[in-house]
Amino acid sequence: MSLRTSIDQWLDRPKIRNAIIGVIMFNAVLLGMETSDRLMAAFGPLIVALDHACLAIFILELGLKIFAQGVRFVRSGWNVFDFVIIGIAIVPGAQSLSVLRALRILRVLRVVSAAPRLRRVVEGFLTALPGMGSVLLLMSMIFYIGSVLATELFGDAFDEWFGTLGNSAYSLFQIMTLESWSMGIVRPVMVQYPHAWAFFVPFILITTFAVVNLLVGLIVNSMQDAHNEEEKKSNAAYRDEVLARLAAIEARLSQIDPPK
Repeated sequence: MSLRTSIDQWLDRPKIRNAIIGVIMFNAVLLGMETSDRLMAAFGPLIVALDHACLAIFILELGLKIFAQGVRFVRSGWNVFDFVIIGIAIVPGAQSLSVLRALRILRVLRVVSAAPRLRRVVEGFLTALPGMGSVLLLMSMIFYIGSVLATELFGDAFDEWFGTLGNSAYSLFQIMTLESWSMGIVRPVMVQYPHAWAFFVPFILITTFAVVNLLVGLIVNSMQDAHNEEEKKSNAAYRDEVLARLAAIEARLSQIDPPK
């Protein structure tokens, strides 16, 4: 077994993955502590030193991955993701520019690439994006039609909520999320327009209870498909391993001379 293969297998061990996840979470706590002036005044040098130590571990892990996997490193989207996240932390000026310093919290997202179950969730979400595009297009059409109608119907009396197309779209988005939709918007509108419920109730039924649940269903279905695909790969790998061991046992048995 080559050195690269050994390092690659070592990095893929559950104990090593869990240790990296632990460092990521510890680093997330440190980055949160850096936002406290009181903690920085008392333990600033220690917090900064520990943060640098965590970054050094991430760089070491990334370097070992690049060495062990070679060209295969860039073929994995998760490896590229880790490379970008760590690169943000070490680019020149990252310790002086406030924006780049703030982006260091993105290191927490490395938990996604380090934890297989979280990767499955993200992969399921990404798989659902094409189907979600059609649903979002339908949602946009509904919002556009609803915004035009709301502006025409209620814009004169409620300029703040429905005076323009943009205001109407934002108000309808608030209504869709069911945040203060009744007492905050709809009931005041119904004081002057008693039949306004005939517009808002169907809008809520279509968007909140139909289209949004359709999006949730697409994501859940994609996650389930990703889970099933991963199980198939795992079962295939296990079957190949068993067959290889059986073949090795058969080869050894064939080398044993039969008793005379």
